[in-house]
Amino acid sequence: MNYNQALSYIHSLLVFGSRPGLERISELLSKLGNPQNSLRFIHVAGTNGKGSACNMLSSVYINAGYKVGLYTSPYIVDFRERIQLNGEYIPKEDLARLTKTVKDTEIEVTEFEFITALAFLWYAEQKCDIVILEVGLGGRFDATNVIAHPLCSVIMKIDYDHTAILGDTIDKIAFEKCGIIKDDCPVVSYPLQDPAAMKVISSSAKALIVPDTDKIEVLSSSIEGNSFIYKGTNYKTKLIGTHQIYNAVTAIEAVSAAGLPLESDALTEGIAGATVPARLELISGDPIVFLDGAHNPNGAEALSEFMKNYSGEIVAVMGMMADKNCKGFLSEVLKYCSDVITVTVKENPRTISAEQLAELAKEFCGNVTVAESYGEAFDMAKAKTADKKPLFVFGSLYLAGAVREELISRYNP
Repeated sequence: MNYNQALSYIHSLLVFGSRPGLERISELLSKLGNPQNSLRFIHVAGTNGKGSACNMLSSVYINAGYKVGLYTSPYIVDFRERIQLNGEYIPKEDLARLTKTVKDTEIEVTEFEFITALAFLWYAEQKCDIVILEVGLGGRFDATNVIAHPLCSVIMKIDYDHTAILGDTIDKIAFEKCGIIKDDCPVVSYPLQDPAAMKVISSSAKALIVPDTDKIEVLSSSIEGNSFIYKGTNYKTKLIGTHQIYNAVTAIEAVSAAGLPLESDALTEGIAGATVPARLELISGDPIVFLDGAHNPNGAEALSEFMKNYSGEIVAVMGMMADKNCKGFLSEVLKYCSDVITVTVKENPRTISAEQLAELAKEFCGNVTVAESYGEAFDMAKAKTADKKPLFVFGSLYLAGAVREELISRYNP
């Protein structure tokens, strides 16, 4: 089996959809020798900020000299982004080889369960010192929750998303996210949780750590990132938006809770070195071009807070999934836009059409145009940004993955 055949087989498992429960992944891992039992984890759940926190944690431990696995989803450009070791993607030949190993168990599982088992196998083979493990969906019945005793569990910002699966209230969603919490394991929570979410987190965690926001001093926040002091230590992060400061202090507390020894400069250098594609990613500084995968209410709030800096000047290119709260998202972000160009996210059955999205957008912005393709959208945007208006591309991580390389080739070759 070669790499392309492996990818085709893995993607074919999408036919099984999302089927919550730990029985299948437990059976599969048992047949593979339970590789997860030889690994140490920091387990990260939440609605927003998981990717940022996971990348910060990975960066910290790499700087400390550890062998660090990073398991995240979804990917933006390359499928292998999901399974990394010390910042490098799993080699194609290893992914192909382990795909055959997992397939040969003949246990019927979903795509995510398959990838999770494969990742555990590879990390065990590589003898990782620690794996930063991001939950796929929810927490309680997520395939990653098969692990027994993480060094610590992290609950990032909880908000409305996947409500058909996780529940239609914050406390129901929080209950599912908090399913990763294990007895006798420390829990770190994002500091600015909805009170209903924090009530559930507090009742679920015996040993809860919440960053002290009174000990945060913001020094600067710009398109170059953030500079801040937390508990007397100076930190910088390349990640843009003040919400990333709160993601950072959550990661800092998770490092402390996990208890692995490291020099203090590994912490500051790790936070400073972390990068995450499509999270208010600055593609170009001249002209200003941002790419963001925000797609839910809290993501819209964080994006909107940053967009205020360019109020009334922004040209937006956007595409979304039809199962998201599109109208609520648009009401938050389009008030800062002078022009909006809508696109259909190609090759994704969940997408809302550019035409339907444009009709929704017209309620919040007076200049809305439909583009037939990504290329046409960026050509339109170029004409509209000729007077130095900033370009923001957002609405879906799937859109971000589809256009990121084209944006870079156009604006930052």
